[in-house]
Amino acid sequence: MELITSVMNLVLPPLILICLIVVLPPYLIYKFMLFITRLFFAEDVSGKVVVVTGASSGIGEHIVYEYAKRRARLVLVARRESRLREVAENARIHGSPDVISVCADVSIVDDCKRFIDETISHFGQLDHLVNNAGIISTYYFEETIDITNPRSLFDINFWGSIYPTHFAIPHLKKSKGKIVVNTSLTAWFYGPVISFYGASKGALLNFYETLRVELGSEVGITLLSPGLVASEMSEGKLLSKEGAMEVNKEKLDALVGMVPVRSVEECAKVIVNGICRGKRWVTDPSFYEYFNLFKIFVPEIAERVARLLFVAKQDTINKLS
Repeated sequence: MELITSVMNLVLPPLILICLIVVLPPYLIYKFMLFITRLFFAEDVSGKVVVVTGASSGIGEHIVYEYAKRRARLVLVARRESRLREVAENARIHGSPDVISVCADVSIVDDCKRFIDETISHFGQLDHLVNNAGIISTYYFEETIDITNPRSLFDINFWGSIYPTHFAIPHLKKSKGKIVVNTSLTAWFYGPVISFYGASKGALLNFYETLRVELGSEVGITLLSPGLVASEMSEGKLLSKEGAMEVNKEKLDALVGMVPVRSVEECAKVIVNGICRGKRWVTDPSFYEYFNLFKIFVPEIAERVARLLFVAKQDTINKLS
């Protein structure tokens, strides 16, 4: 076995390089043609059934409105019943012909089964599942008071997408539908004080990239990586190191500094356009894609920049905690 491993170490690298040289030109041509096609053709979601979790505010709420403008039928899922009713009424005003809201907690598996079942019971089909619900935490790992506190973050950010996906897949296969997941920039754009949040999103990224392979062309998957948008998160709604939800705008401002805050309306518009055009990834603002290249090609410099931008602010943030 050691001999085989040694031979593969010698033979495979040049073979892969040769394959890349041969495959890359036609692949780039294919990607260019796909780009041109997507400029002129998009999925018509009029009459299709779309489930959106985390629909009571922020990106989720405005994704609802973008689908409503395209006359999709909607299922809105969140924990705040009064806010859901408001968003549902606004969705009807924006053009959705049929909207139902389901008060549910995505971290509870039975709730996830229930809102998928209610979707099928009411509409008889499911075309798009938009897994958007999530919460954020911003503190240094060594400041963790109880190491079990971040479980609630993983329950919502990770399991809150996996549970509904499990129950939705049989219906999405029938409709040749799509799964949409908000993995956030932090799935691949790492940085300090978001270790738990980034880990939960990174787990989503790995899971759904694997699911692409398993499902093939039966169900489309679009992964979202929006930057900082004007929402409850950008207003300082965070999971504290004590494990409780808090609103600490000063702390978040000290952390993000000069990072531009994107309009949630514009972000949602870019997202739904990307979904309807069958994109695998939707990053908004698009300039963040170049940070990923920076991280891949010069990782040591990327880490130093992250430390200069964020870790140097530790004293300021700690004073606000």
